[in-house]
Amino acid sequence: MSRLDSAIRRLSAQRSCLETALAAAPAGALLEIGLGNGRTYDHLREIATDREIWVIDRQMNAHPDSAPPAAFYLEGEAEVMLDGLFGRVGRSIALAHYDLGIGVPEHDVPLRAALSERIARLLVPGGLLVANGAFEGMAQQPLPEGVAEGRYFIHRAA
Repeated sequence: MSRLDSAIRRLSAQRSCLETALAAAPAGALLEIGLGNGRTYDHLREIATDREIWVIDRQMNAHPDSAPPAAFYLEGEAEVMLDGLFGRVGRSIALAHYDLGIGVPEHDVPLRAALSERIARLLVPGGLLVANGAFEGMAQQPLPEGVAEGRYFIHRAA
């Protein structure tokens, strides 16, 4: 499979998982961990117009049309920003989307492990985490039809 075909399948899986998770998410705010170009954030604000969306990233690289309001954007290292967000909003996130990493397991697995507790403590009971990798210790949910196992993940908080 070409890298282009792989990217298309990944983005399609991401969209399907986000939409499925949002439909099942309890009340509460959303969290985008890893803004990047802002495409996912832009999609979330279109499909979740009634929810606050917090965003964390190392630095602002989003297209201006896809940038969050300054009041909902935290810039810096994920560990520090997640701790800061917890201090501001506590356990109030209904759906988090995690899109950090470089696609290399030796790098990405330890990063997810290091952030797992910080993300979990933000999630309301029954809150959902949609991610580009598996989070150990969090219950995985069924994937939407058409999303291949291992392509994307939906987790439910305890």
